[in-house]
Amino acid sequence: MTVSKEAAVEDAYVPSERRMARERFKRSRTRRATAVAALSTLVTGAVLFLVVTNSPGWERTKDTFFSAHYARVALPDVLEGLWLNVRLLAVCGVCVLVLGMLLALARTLRGPVFFPLRALATAYTDFFRGLPLIICLLLVIFGVPALRLQGVTTDPVLLGGTALVLTYSAYVAEVFRAGIESVHPSQRAAARSLGLNNRQTLRHVVLPQAVRRVVPPLLNDMVSLQKDTGLVSIGGAVDAVYAAQIISSKDFNYTPYVVAGLVFVALTIPMTRFTDWVTARMDRRRAQGGLV
Repeated sequence: MTVSKEAAVEDAYVPSERRMARERFKRSRTRRATAVAALSTLVTGAVLFLVVTNSPGWERTKDTFFSAHYARVALPDVLEGLWLNVRLLAVCGVCVLVLGMLLALARTLRGPVFFPLRALATAYTDFFRGLPLIICLLLVIFGVPALRLQGVTTDPVLLGGTALVLTYSAYVAEVFRAGIESVHPSQRAAARSLGLNNRQTLRHVVLPQAVRRVVPPLLNDMVSLQKDTGLVSIGGAVDAVYAAQIISSKDFNYTPYVVAGLVFVALTIPMTRFTDWVTARMDRRRAQGGLV
């Protein structure tokens, strides 16, 4: 029997009056909360602005840290130096992920024959997680050239990137290891029962689940790495920070540092928001049972 379009429309679901009232109440409450939040933010911002601008040393601080003239002078050089930071982030990020995964796999190997490999991976992660990054940079950038090894670079950019990889690989390795160990043993047992060997189980069953679970903390580590690329300037590499330092040292005005900081913030915010979006998306999938 054919049902007409008009009959289908008449038979369509019509929400009850109570539900419609509840939806209207939710929308009005949301609008009220948004208005209150906007008003409180505006009031807080106005109070902070008045407190700062009415402070006794504001005029001197404005000329020293917020000079429009020095900002215009510094911006081109800071952006040129930022390109070095972006390249370091791209190259070091890939190296950190690869080395971190290898370390995590070494720490999760089973059997007494792999004990030396597990011990070395554990010692590596413990050492570089405990060693401050600035000290690692100093040791690599200035210590390696002092050895006068044949064929070893003395470029501060390469040495600084190496120090970043050494330190961040230890942190990323622990993130990967936590993800691998969070996979329930029943997943391995099910894979083995299907005829997969240990390598196939790790590749096709364990690692896909582990990587999905640790994507948010990995992205947070990449955000931190993006900021710490500015530390390679201690070796003389002209990045955004060192470019700001060169300009500031000429006139003893610190506005270029503020410009460099704002440029890093502008670069970091999209990555941070992307991390938040991925985290919220995975939380929703997990709550709906769509993520193992």
